[in-house]
Amino acid sequence: MTSRLPRVAASTAPATLPPPLPGLDPAWSRLVTVPAVSLPGGASRPERTWHLLDTAAVLEERGLRPVGTLLCVHGNPTWSYLWRSVVARSLEVAAAGGPVWRVVAVDQLGMGFSERTGQDHLLADRVAELGDLTDVLGLAGPVVTLGHDWGGVVSLGWAVDHPDLVVAVTTCNTAVHQPDDAPIPAPLRLALRPQLLGRATVVTPAFLETTLAIAHPRLDRATADAYRAPYRGAARRGGVGGFVADIPVDAAHPSAPELDRIAAGVAALDVPALLLWGPRDPVFLERYLDDLAERLPQADVHRFEGAGHLLPDDADVAGTVLDWLGDHLPDGTVPAPAGSRLPADVDADADAGRPLWAHLTELRDSDGAALVEMAAAGGPRTITWRLLARRIDEVAAGLVDLGVRPGDRVSLLVTPGADLTAALYACIRVGAVVVVADAGLGLGGLTRAVRGAQPDWIIGALPGLAAARALGWPGRRIATLALPTPLRAALRVEHTLAAVARRGAARLAAGAVLPDAPASDAPAAVLFTSGSTGPAKGVVYTHGQLGAVRDALAGQYDVGVGTGLVAGFAPFALLGPALGARSVAPDMDVTAPRTLTARAVADAVAAADATVVFLSPAALANVVATASALTDDDRAALGHVRLFLSAGAPVPAALLTAATELMPNATAHSPYGMTEGLLMTDVDLEGVRAAASSSSSGICVGRPAASVRVRIAPLDRDGLATGALTDDPDVTGEIVVAAPHVRDHYDRLWRTDRASRLGVDDPRGHRTGDVGHLDATGQLWVEGRMQHVVTAPSGVVTPVGPEQRIEQVDGVGRAGVVGVGPSGTQQVVAVVETVPAARRPGLADAAVTEAVRAAAGVPIAAVLVVPVLPTDIRHNSKVDRARLSRWASSVLSGGRMARP
Repeated sequence: MTSRLPRVAASTAPATLPPPLPGLDPAWSRLVTVPAVSLPGGASRPERTWHLLDTAAVLEERGLRPVGTLLCVHGNPTWSYLWRSVVARSLEVAAAGGPVWRVVAVDQLGMGFSERTGQDHLLADRVAELGDLTDVLGLAGPVVTLGHDWGGVVSLGWAVDHPDLVVAVTTCNTAVHQPDDAPIPAPLRLALRPQLLGRATVVTPAFLETTLAIAHPRLDRATADAYRAPYRGAARRGGVGGFVADIPVDAAHPSAPELDRIAAGVAALDVPALLLWGPRDPVFLERYLDDLAERLPQADVHRFEGAGHLLPDDADVAGTVLDWLGDHLPDGTVPAPAGSRLPADVDADADAGRPLWAHLTELRDSDGAALVEMAAAGGPRTITWRLLARRIDEVAAGLVDLGVRPGDRVSLLVTPGADLTAALYACIRVGAVVVVADAGLGLGGLTRAVRGAQPDWIIGALPGLAAARALGWPGRRIATLALPTPLRAALRVEHTLAAVARRGAARLAAGAVLPDAPASDAPAAVLFTSGSTGPAKGVVYTHGQLGAVRDALAGQYDVGVGTGLVAGFAPFALLGPALGARSVAPDMDVTAPRTLTARAVADAVAAADATVVFLSPAALANVVATASALTDDDRAALGHVRLFLSAGAPVPAALLTAATELMPNATAHSPYGMTEGLLMTDVDLEGVRAAASSSSSGICVGRPAASVRVRIAPLDRDGLATGALTDDPDVTGEIVVAAPHVRDHYDRLWRTDRASRLGVDDPRGHRTGDVGHLDATGQLWVEGRMQHVVTAPSGVVTPVGPEQRIEQVDGVGRAGVVGVGPSGTQQVVAVVETVPAARRPGLADAAVTEAVRAAAGVPIAAVLVVPVLPTDIRHNSKVDRARLSRWASSVLSGGRMARP
């Protein structure tokens, strides 16, 4: 064995039990001695003593029989303390009657409180040593491995070597392969420098302290001290240095062959897998997650947005792993593959014969307008169906020639228009998965979205490409415009969209044909939520589900061939060609809906002879506000509109009424939906007006659309939707929808996806996260978001009803109702905009406070005024109640009275 450790690593020390530490029950700890093991050729591994956490004795004392063993292996420089929450949670699940899993969490030799051997332990040694220990423990299966950092590699190596025992593998931020074209992460390169290795890892605790410092959120002192406990003094840190030195930096490293063996073996594991990830890890970058997911295509993946390297302390790894085990291996065995979960009356392939581009095919010889670009240089530009269909085919063929393959992800960083439409439909045509995260998420949100989706390609305009280069977004780049050579090189642009189209045209002229249409159940798109209630989530749609969205919209609103559609809301601009509609995007900044003016809408209507207009509420508000600038010709053009739609946030009756005054021949509708299902219910203006005189609390969003089922999961006193699904009237709870056009799943968010389906008996069902009720006529009323429910001593309070009543008070504009304090004892606080607007935030005056309390209908502890309520980025209209709650809690507890 070749020594790679600093000289101080030669210290030896016996294994010991840990001292009392927070979160660690002494009953879990034990020392296990592994006798010497003879090896071929006369060599042997000497006797060693390990410290480990083991719940076997606790379970036996409680009379509980395990269904299997969860074998947990820590990395560097942690120890079995990393898995304390997994140990505790497993016992809680067992005590509650759930699956009983024995947990064994080891301290690797030289680490934690296991024996200090005075020798190096290469990767192959560690895998073999773990096998020696499990032999002594008598693990006979079934076994599920759980590893973190280099413990992930060791645990996977053990799994590869024990296929007869392993029924599943789970990991947290680990890697089994270092790409040849990418350097090892910078923190490890620094630690591996010969002049720094010993000093950074052994002589000083720098490596350990750095690991503790990158936890998110930062560890409290007691927990950090617990991690430090086994490594007090250089003589105890030899294993830390040895682990770093054992990282295979190249093929000549003595551990490289073992890492290659494990990587190949992992790809051959045919068992359920769960990959958990903290994206803020500076060491295990997302490329390692991609590699693992490619080797384990059957794996479920969950990215804990905001979490970092020390994942079991940063996020609920314990709950996620135990939930996953309960779903996949309730009795420790792998269940037989389930049959189709679709009801007998639902044809999963109903849309397979009519792809999303069907109308483009049918209209490919038409010289009628397909798209109108209002913001084009030199004035509006019209693209015919003939030109659009040809361009899509050419781009599709060019992408195939470049190497784009079915399943490749292509991020589209392009504003609505001809380029975006051509790129989107070309990608879908060849089976690539389009990633659509609009700039309205803001730079931070867009960065999280793109990195999380891990695109293989980026097609972008200059702003998107510049952001991709500056922020290190993944993907090979294609520009939508020609760029000077130096700029092209700086942005790492390989091709232009025009060049891709020329390449495709040449291939098609030479007789090439496009690939067969993708299967109906193949992924087609990842669309990102607005991020208004947390980090934006990627929502995956299949080709069949996008076709179902198209058909739902066409059926509900009679939109199809010959319809002129003004789409001031990006998703509907993209669906225009799929509907066969002549679509036009008005001249506006799509990242700022309030930049849309009444004249811009009128110009768009006139340019496309449009009869349908779709705008977001924020855009609509500014259209109404700028109506005085309309000319007689503008008003005449708007008079041709027959249908007006506004969605994305609640739309007040007054705003819809004002809009219909601009479009006097239009019927006003407000669909209710979300990124996960774009059309769930619909209400017209008359329905909104009738709702104003109803005794129901909340916002009426109308009746379910065709093929949509709406039910309610009733709330309990803790504000949780724990009740059985019902369609009984006047029951408040979480809104649960089901329809053929509901999304397939969340992207790399297994835990989130599971929560959205929990207790839902329909395979196409979705817990919306909205809270509301159905009335006696079957109409749906939205009362807020689940996370904004207030659990007051008097009972559960949903925010929308009180907000609506408060907004009727003279001198009050918009209102936000939030809870302050611990759950179950929360106090209701109202935060309002006044008319005229207050100059600075503060307590409301006595008159406003009294009027608000009288109107609210629920006890109000305090009334605060602000110049403007915070809203979400994309819609600019949804009040950010979570932010308001944090702000109100701060200022009412004596914090600085800053703006929220």
